[in-house]
Amino acid sequence: MSGKKLGEPVTGWTLPPRPGPDIIEGRFVRLERLDPVCHAAGLFEAFAPDASVWDYMAYGPFADASAYETWATGVAGLADPFFYTLRVRATGLCCGVASYLRIMPEAGSIEVGNIALAPALQRTTAATEAMVLMMAWAFDAGYRRYEWKCNALNRPSRRAAQRLGLSFEGIFRQAMVVKGRNRDTAWFAAIDAEWPALRAAFDAWLSPDNFDAEGRQRLALADLTAPALVSRDPNR
Repeated sequence: MSGKKLGEPVTGWTLPPRPGPDIIEGRFVRLERLDPVCHAAGLFEAFAPDASVWDYMAYGPFADASAYETWATGVAGLADPFFYTLRVRATGLCCGVASYLRIMPEAGSIEVGNIALAPALQRTTAATEAMVLMMAWAFDAGYRRYEWKCNALNRPSRRAAQRLGLSFEGIFRQAMVVKGRNRDTAWFAAIDAEWPALRAAFDAWLSPDNFDAEGRQRLALADLTAPALVSRDPNR
């Protein structure tokens, strides 16, 4: 084995903690640890207008609010995945969920997933900020790698990953069976060395100066994060 390249030594790094904050505050959105009693009814109502939100999810759709509360009760206390409710600060409404999962402090790796956004939250500044807040917590806590995986057929999710500065790492063929159907999985990730540039891009995009009086962006986030991408998704 002498003389072989074994990889760069990892020095000055300590194991990060597992996710734990019950609340992560942003300017547009507040992330609250999923609580079925407080959140389930509002979430079900928010999701109700568009059942397609469940198309690529491993769970859902739900027949009624009681069924959704049963699902939420089953996942709310788990350490992995670790679920948050996304509450829009301007309205106070719960309009989505997201979780950390595949949490591996020993490797410094963590994934974001189970992202379900109600129509009122989709394509909003609050939705983007929610994803930024989750990435920021992970890297600030000391994680080395932040992953995003999705059904390879889910083009909106693939575009979202690249817009957030996560580099495309390939397609895992026949990776899962979800709701009786094959799922090829598209992999994306950012690493800690890329985080300073991504944080600067997010700060610039979220700055009040980046939006006009009607709330339209002046600089697109995808343009700001593009320099941090190591590889691009050819089919997004």
